[in-house]
Amino acid sequence: MSKPVGNYRWTIVALLFFATTINYLDRQVVGLLKPTLEKEFNWSELDYSRIVQVFSAAYAIGLLIFGRVIDRIGTKVGYTVAIIFWSIAAMAHAMATSTMGFIFARIGLGLGEAGNFPAAIKTVAEWFPKKERALATGIFNSGANIGAVVAPILVPWILGIWGWEMAFIVTGAVGFIWLIFWYVGYEIPSKQAKLSKEEYNYIHSDSEVTPDAVADHGKPVSWGLLLGKRQTWAFVFGKMLTDPIWWFFLFWLQDYFSTTFHLDTKKPNLYLAVLYTLVSIGSIGGGYLSSALISRGWSVWKARKTAMFIFALLVLPVMAVRFGPGIWGAVALIGLAGAAHQAWSANIFTTASDMFPKRAVSSVVGIGSMAGSIGGIIFPEIVGRILDSYKKAGDLQSGYGIIFLMCGSAYLLAWTVMHLLTPKMQPVQLDITESEPVV
Repeated sequence: MSKPVGNYRWTIVALLFFATTINYLDRQVVGLLKPTLEKEFNWSELDYSRIVQVFSAAYAIGLLIFGRVIDRIGTKVGYTVAIIFWSIAAMAHAMATSTMGFIFARIGLGLGEAGNFPAAIKTVAEWFPKKERALATGIFNSGANIGAVVAPILVPWILGIWGWEMAFIVTGAVGFIWLIFWYVGYEIPSKQAKLSKEEYNYIHSDSEVTPDAVADHGKPVSWGLLLGKRQTWAFVFGKMLTDPIWWFFLFWLQDYFSTTFHLDTKKPNLYLAVLYTLVSIGSIGGGYLSSALISRGWSVWKARKTAMFIFALLVLPVMAVRFGPGIWGAVALIGLAGAAHQAWSANIFTTASDMFPKRAVSSVVGIGSMAGSIGGIIFPEIVGRILDSYKKAGDLQSGYGIIFLMCGSAYLLAWTVMHLLTPKMQPVQLDITESEPVV
């Protein structure tokens, strides 16, 4: 294969990166404001867990819906609908005057934000050959960490000057700026005038069936058919067991550091900023590793499985947080675990496009990510009950220690289940007759 001409596909990744950054910026605001909001609304740990659960439940439903819708209407329109929905919901938090008001805002945010990953993964499948997809996914997925780096600096600053309401308004409004660039800069490859013929051919150098098969939105694959595939269940269990760990990091780390090390929540949190910077490196490095192995002649399934096994091992040291390594020790251990999670995430998302044809990718990502959100409903309940119990006993840090033990073991369990279901990640073959008829 000659060297590809053109790099417009990386411009598309930049758009996905900034969308994901905004997605996680909006998502994390409530976690950073938790100490302020729990005083404002008299929340217990279990009350806060319920708010996290409501978001997770709405996110789960939204993933299932958006996965289906985006396979039908396409990425450009689907992404547009999603970001408008979640940006309005993010700003609506500022109008909440009660816990119920927050619950309604979180429902809206969860439904809208669910569109990000099905749209982004499908976009990568549209714009990249398989050997580059994990790297592309790792790059855009690192936006989750950049959002998490920016939020601990921006949100406390806004809180200190204008109050918590303005923190939601400012962060929510950013999505509308991104929308302008998306509308102007994005089309599928076959419709993108800025794309050279050489790069177009390179993008489709390992396409299944025909280039831009993804554009056939009128032939979505039925959920029943997808749920009958072992490959779908491998993705489902991989997400269900590991997504809740990342959500715990997003929604509880500010509280962990502020209660354990007595930090001022109205000042920018340097520790979280450093932690999520480490995580960003993991996301890009994780995508690079499996892509590099494929470039060296490894099979796709062997490269993905090996990389994911390494990342599962790198989460294990987070269990040592319970032994009190000090604030920078905690930053290092949790940062390593977060980096390994994002490296894992870049690869597990890519397994969906490795195993399924483009026209089914968003649906599979929606189903699997919904399972991850179901785990995100269950795990906060466990976290809330553990922390409330240990807080009453005056030993909150032992409660966090138990939770970090659970976090450390989740990835090896997920890898084992995925390996048993799909040892060689065989691609799913779908005939056109297996698509669901258009109604």
